[in-house]
Amino acid sequence: MNLVGREGKGESVWLGWFMSDTLTKFTEFCCQNEAQDKIDFYTNQSKKIIQAIEENAWDGEWYRRAYYDDGNSIGSSKNRECRIDSLSQSWAMITGLGDPNRAKTAMEAMENNLVVRNQGLIKLLTPPFDQGESDPGYIKGYLPGVRENGGQYTHAAAWAIMAKAKSIQGDAAWEWFDLINPINHTRNLREYSVYKAEPYVLSADVYSEYPHQGRGGWSWYTGSAGWMYRAGIESILGLQKNGDTLTIQPNAPRNWREYEIIYTYLDTTYEIKILNPEGLNRDRHSQRIDGVLGENMPIVLVNDKAVHRIEVISDYRR
Repeated sequence: MNLVGREGKGESVWLGWFMSDTLTKFTEFCCQNEAQDKIDFYTNQSKKIIQAIEENAWDGEWYRRAYYDDGNSIGSSKNRECRIDSLSQSWAMITGLGDPNRAKTAMEAMENNLVVRNQGLIKLLTPPFDQGESDPGYIKGYLPGVRENGGQYTHAAAWAIMAKAKSIQGDAAWEWFDLINPINHTRNLREYSVYKAEPYVLSADVYSEYPHQGRGGWSWYTGSAGWMYRAGIESILGLQKNGDTLTIQPNAPRNWREYEIIYTYLDTTYEIKILNPEGLNRDRHSQRIDGVLGENMPIVLVNDKAVHRIEVISDYRR
């Protein structure tokens, strides 16, 4: 959408979420360096952006995608093309900076409008750009349903999965992960004849409109594989490394009553077992580190060349 703000007046809603998230995280770095003037500045800027989004970009059931220089919207229920876009909905949930009820409603709208189970894909937007008078940029040069123009743009699909996990919906997050997994598009000759891409690498795009419906494109050439890796390891399995600490916050499906992760830190091994005997979807867990019960706090990594055993248990009391 390179022409949306070519006169310098247009605005991107999803980049607003992204910018606010970046500023918020950067203030944490500033705290470590006692840069109070920068902390205040970045915090205030982030709040201003979020306030502008909440006051101007909520469409009633989801967040709009952007505004042209003349103030006309993209990603609104009033639009004939690109009525809804996944990016603004995913990042409203991923950042956790806006209205939580709106973020939840936006995720429901994304599921109802952009998740296409019979094709095994998560669309970036719908309907595609085609005959409308507005020109968002080179995205409109793609055929409807191809690449960003209404197909699955897999970067965005991975972010949708991460957002679903963030909303403590492990069953749905895994369903979406499984839905777009390329191996599930190539299980037999019939499926492969539609998908026409490798089962062992992620495609950057999956097309959604006839006659290319279900076809993968730009495999071997996408950073979305890295995001899918993060969606699986960090968002669903719940293993996150920050500096010299580990945080374990599982959002796996409820029928995964137990799974294990072996994590190697330099010369030290961490054997991590996640237990969910009651089949709960909860954001609170207790953990044992080498047999000692504690709160679900970050684990400080040490390179003592030992084997450490960690148990994380879903807290049934909540």
